[in-house]
Amino acid sequence: MFFALNSNKMFFMFILFFSTLISISSNSWLGSWIGLEINLLSFIPLINNSNNILSSEASLKYFLIQSIASINLLFYIIMKMILMNNFEMNNLFSIMINSSLLMKMGSAPFHFWFPNIVEGLSWLNNFILMTWQKITPIILMSYYFNNNFLHFIIIMNATIGAIGGFNQTSLRKLMAFSSINNLSWMISAMMISENMWMFYFFFYSLLISVMCFMFYFLNMFFINQLFLINMNFNIKLFLLINFLSLGGLPPFIGFFPKWVIINFLLMNNFYILTFVMIMMSLILLFFYIRILYSSFLFNYLKLKWMKIFIKNKMMYFINFFSLISISGMILSTFFFM
Repeated sequence: MFFALNSNKMFFMFILFFSTLISISSNSWLGSWIGLEINLLSFIPLINNSNNILSSEASLKYFLIQSIASINLLFYIIMKMILMNNFEMNNLFSIMINSSLLMKMGSAPFHFWFPNIVEGLSWLNNFILMTWQKITPIILMSYYFNNNFLHFIIIMNATIGAIGGFNQTSLRKLMAFSSINNLSWMISAMMISENMWMFYFFFYSLLISVMCFMFYFLNMFFINQLFLINMNFNIKLFLLINFLSLGGLPPFIGFFPKWVIINFLLMNNFYILTFVMIMMSLILLFFYIRILYSSFLFNYLKLKWMKIFIKNKMMYFINFFSLISISGMILSTFFFM
């Protein structure tokens, strides 16, 4: 089972959950920093696996990167407290605090650790890293952000997330760059309002959970497995629907939150920002379609000897969300009538 965890792992999952609540409900920067440190120390045992060298390496890298980001964050928080009355330094402190939080969530241009660590993790840990681990830094950043700096970060995320996906053979790295691209939409939503960010994050988490579950269930880690393993046509169709929905192609449900954000950005005259984000989403869709094109059209005699049929009740879960994704935009159009 995808969510089958032993008692130790469940204990650390609870700590991970409560550490996020500590950070976002704290009334001081120091309390938020303590919550981030508890979050780090609870996630390391979850990703560490003594039987897997890549997993052990990933946990060490993750610890070092997060520790550097935490030290930077603590340093700038203390400096801000000391120089509280110096208004000239406020702009610099906001950029530095934002940079530390962006490094923690794996945002461009501080993203270089993210694809490497993702490669050494299981699909469950990838799901946690791409969703839950982004909650605390984004909410903390919403309290104290630099507007112009974040516009630059949004463009960087959208561009690197789209271009970085080219020439990738690993599905985990591909999902990592997809996460970086989606982070640009999350930051845009956060700048509009916290409710808008929660709205986008809910849809993103839903789609990522379905994709991670499917890859876990099919035991897939590389693109060539999509066409070397002769899957049932229905499974390929579910993959197609969920990939296109994650990319934000209408009429799938993944386009709905992006559509709302585009409307808000255009209302506030962010035309160039919106144009860049839409163009980069199209590039993201291009390499999603390139993967699915191979899995649908590659057909040779060797594959006809074996076909995978999955008989499991959990496939109804995938089925259900795929059908929601197809009919999602029909429902969503009523909101804008």
